[in-house]
Amino acid sequence: MISVSNRLQETKEYYFSKKLREVAQLKKQGKPIINLGIGSPDLAPPKEVVEELMKATQAPGAYQYQAYKGLDELREAMCNFYQTHYKVDVNQAEQVLPLMGSKEGIALISMAFLNEGDEVLVPNPGYPTYQAATKLLNAKLISYDLTEENAWHPEVEAIQNMDLSRVKLMWINYPNMPTGETANKEKLQELIRFAKANSILLVNDNPYSMVLTDEKFSIFQLEGAHEVCLELNSLSKSFNLAGFRVGFLVGNSDFISAVLKVKSNMDSGMFFPIQKAATKALNLDISWFARQNDIYKNRRALIWDICDSLDLTVNKNAVGLFVWAKINASLSAEELADELLYDKNIFVTPGTVFGDNGGNYVRFSLCVSEDELEVCKKRILKPKAV
Repeated sequence: MISVSNRLQETKEYYFSKKLREVAQLKKQGKPIINLGIGSPDLAPPKEVVEELMKATQAPGAYQYQAYKGLDELREAMCNFYQTHYKVDVNQAEQVLPLMGSKEGIALISMAFLNEGDEVLVPNPGYPTYQAATKLLNAKLISYDLTEENAWHPEVEAIQNMDLSRVKLMWINYPNMPTGETANKEKLQELIRFAKANSILLVNDNPYSMVLTDEKFSIFQLEGAHEVCLELNSLSKSFNLAGFRVGFLVGNSDFISAVLKVKSNMDSGMFFPIQKAATKALNLDISWFARQNDIYKNRRALIWDICDSLDLTVNKNAVGLFVWAKINASLSAEELADELLYDKNIFVTPGTVFGDNGGNYVRFSLCVSEDELEVCKKRILKPKAV
């Protein structure tokens, strides 16, 4: 009998991988389920990006292996994106690395910096992949609390009271997912000082900075960030290109070089037409985001109405692609999610997917049309059939 590796004993299947199979099965049974759980943009990508993709499929050498660091023009576009939207200067030769999605970046960073037994500070609530990557490398996960009372930011004083002797890496995510909390620069500046004092690599996962935000945030706007920080970014949410699997990593040359050493042994470069299309996307005018955000504002208003009907509390200053809603009844997150799925044919994400600090919350996605959201409103207002 061939056994799996020990690391898989501690690693569960990704929640949405498992749950979406159940949703698909329910649909096969005739259930008209509307999916408000997944942040997979349903809107079309920019027309000119699709045109560039098609054009590039006819280019000489389009189907050959590509450079591990990506096309020069793609890295230049990534640097221009940082200068245009964040007012941050990035050196295209040494400080940026294209990725096949930022999820790949989480794995590569972990592989580049963690040894077995190293410890990793992971937010609760937070993106489950931070935990999974840590466990897969036999590193030790140290959960730190994010709470509504502290505006979903780390309490540096509480973390400083931990034994930090083996902590190598800390994950943060601002603008925050799942809560939608915007970046508090003062709190994050304190966190950078903490990371520097304790020789901890601080990684900001930043795929939501262009969605419903007035101020575009990058960790590199803060003093000292280049010494101890990396930042992941992505085209998935901002440009409706989730299936493209294009992200990128920004940081100082030493950190980027370390990640590149791993990446160059894990893949053979990104498909040329995708790189050309991504370059086109990154150079789009700011008006693209304004049009997208107008659509998301209308959808968000409908989800706020749904939350009001369910007696859920929302933070109307939150940003990003989701609505994080607090449960005021005695139901747990799982109970409410199941009630909506089985009684109302609406799939939402229980907050516990992101950690036990999400036990009193559910998350709604904005990746659903206004027509479908209107159907959801009617279903919620309609009494359960006896």
